[in-house]
Amino acid sequence: MTAEATDAPQKTPGKGRKILKFFGYLLGSAILAGAGFGAGFVYFANPLSPNSDVLALIEKPVEHAAEAEVTDEGEPMPKRVPKPVPEQELYVTSYYTFPEALTSNLADSRRFIQISIGISTQYDASVITNVETHTLALKSDILTVLSGFSEEAAGTKEGREKLAVELRDAMNARLEQLEGFGGIEHVYFPSFVLQ
Repeated sequence: MTAEATDAPQKTPGKGRKILKFFGYLLGSAILAGAGFGAGFVYFANPLSPNSDVLALIEKPVEHAAEAEVTDEGEPMPKRVPKPVPEQELYVTSYYTFPEALTSNLADSRRFIQISIGISTQYDASVITNVETHTLALKSDILTVLSGFSEEAAGTKEGREKLAVELRDAMNARLEQLEGFGGIEHVYFPSFVLQ
């Protein structure tokens, strides 16, 4: 009987366990997916957020508007008046920077100044085109103004502002002479070296 018992096919207990193990993994995956969905809902929907409460305090709902017109003491509350927005035409500012830095001696000094110059205008592109066309003449006028500038003035903020105004006026005068219109509104110094 022992020989027959050993030859008989034995039931493998592992096959039933494999099915149970598969269903266990499936159930665990479903639980993790549900937990992930719930966490995502809480995180993104955020039903506990105070935003709606804050907005309700800031802006009174329409149905309570009649009640909101009176303070606790019974006095009428001031009403909100919308602030009028001025209708201003906004202009586009165009910039141009001379491609090379300019170097000049300063008046009554052994020092020299080296600056890069940029301009701005709110007129149309013809001003920039005129500046590009007459760069040579404008550089000559710039060097003339720089050579008449003193070392003391170049070292102060007020002196640099005065230099910018003088350069603007000289360039506008040259453009008016050549083209009939200046149009340069501001002069800027992207680099300003005093040596």
